[in-house]
This record gives sequence, C-alpha cells and structure tokens, in this order.
Amino acid sequence: MTQKLLSMIDHTLLKADALENDIIQLAKEAKEHKFASVCVNPTWVKTAAELLKDTPEVKVCTVIGFPLGASTSEVKAFETKNAIENGATEVDMVINIAALKDGKDELVESDIKAVVDAAKGKALTKVIIESCLLTDDEKVRACQAAVRAGADFVKTSTGFSTGGATVEDIALMRKVVGPEIGVKASGGVRSLETAEAMVEAGATRIGSSSGVAISKGEASKGFY
Repeated sequence: MTQKLLSMIDHTLLKADALENDIIQLAKEAKEHKFASVCVNPTWVKTAAELLKDTPEVKVCTVIGFPLGASTSEVKAFETKNAIENGATEVDMVINIAALKDGKDELVESDIKAVVDAAKGKALTKVIIESCLLTDDEKVRACQAAVRAGADFVKTSTGFSTGGATVEDIALMRKVVGPEIGVKASGGVRSLETAEAMVEAGATRIGSSSGVAISKGEASKGFY
C-alpha cells in the first residue's frame, strides 16, 4: 500500500442517515490516512470544514444536484456557491442525465458550466456522468461536454443508481478527456485490488466509503 494511492481517495459518506459522530469519525480517518478529501452531503460541509481546518491537505468535497442531477442549473449554481461559503473546496455535480439522453448536449454543457462558473477560482469541479445509465456514445458526449464547460474532473457514478465504476468506463473516459483532466472512479470501489485496477485504467481519484479497508489491503462491504 502506497501513500500515493491513499492520497487519491475521496473518503466518502453520503448516506441520508449519517450522523454528526459519523462525520467526526470520517474526518479523523481522513487525517490519519492522509486521504485526498472527505466527501459529504452539503448539510455537513461546515462541520467537516471545521474538523479539518488544521489539515489543509485533506480537502472538503461535497455533492451538487445529488443524486439525480435533475435540479435546474440555477439551483445547482446556488448550491455550489453555498457549499463554498460553508468551506467546500471541491464539488461533485451530477449532470442533467435526461437532457443528455434526449440529445440536448448544449443544455448538458451549460448546466455543467453553471457549476464550473460558480466554483471558479474557489473549488474544483467534478462532473458525475452516472455511467451505468448511459450508452458508450452517451458517455463520450457527456465527457466532451464536461471538457468544453471547463470542468476539472469527470466522474463515473453517484453510487446511488444501478451500478458503479468499471475499469472499461474509466479507460473510455480517460481516452475522451485526454491527460489534462482528472478522472474519478466512484461507486463499488471497495478493495485495494479494485482501486489499483481503476488507477491502472486511468483514474486519478477514487471515491469510496471503504478507504480504511483499502488502506489495510482488505475488501469491504461498504455502501459507496
């Protein structure tokens, strides 16, 4: 186990019934293992930011338009600004999946750009395409829209739909976005072996609720 891999992990807790003590534990684990970030729902951003204020290397990540991506662009932009005000320095937004599947790529791009613009200079933007709901052509178009909109990362999954990250999707996404943009594998990454396979395929960030198990070389039955 290398620290390099651990420093790619967004230590994630997005369950609706997560309690304050769970967030405290999440932050403690992130500090101990030097994970890239904690990823929490917007209601916990202020708490996480306070817990990590003396650990700047561990970022505070949150989710926007989560998990369906069906909020309007204006709501996503407001949610982004509010999260940043509360201490988030990374935001993972869900695309307008229906618009993509309807062939409305310009709408998808403008929706992403609303979040990118709201976060600009203050937070990284990661774009969740929810790959399990898309054809390969739709995955390509979603990634292209994210690139055009100026996003920092593309990301496979929310972890709340019909499937999570696959090595094949990571490889495809990396091919589309090229070497300059980050690719995040999330959903179902619960073991060291899986995490390493995602990195080998082109992932530069791993979203997982199983970061501690991964750090021990163990497999987990974690949710996300």
